[in-house]
Amino acid sequence: MTAADRLMRDDYASQALGIEIVAAEPGDVTLRMTVRRDMLNGFGITHGGMVFALADTAFAFACNEGETVTVAAGADISFLAPTREDDVLTAHARRVSLRGRSGIYDVTVTTASGDVAAEFRGRSRTTSTSID
Repeated sequence: MTAADRLMRDDYASQALGIEIVAAEPGDVTLRMTVRRDMLNGFGITHGGMVFALADTAFAFACNEGETVTVAAGADISFLAPTREDDVLTAHARRVSLRGRSGIYDVTVTTASGDVAAEFRGRSRTTSTSID
């Protein structure tokens, strides 16, 4: 079982959003989510929080590659294009830098047609807590 599989097993929020693991390697994870009607805002486009949740989950899975818990120290997102119901979003997270207990990870969220919907940058901090 990969670290991403272990995280997904107990990640009820991601399960509720229908997030699926496409590929997972240490420091490099790809996830997928289909936009549902209950994920839309009042303008009929995907709520930014849903796009952020997908990107944040990919970030979390990419930075938790060892035996200790790594958490977000901060994150930023730029929304570049709207997405809509039934769009399949893919989030690809990759490690940019890891120095000591601090890391930087970039996540690109794309549509099935390859359009970039969002760019996310997460800053991680590894704790002394072991992953069970």
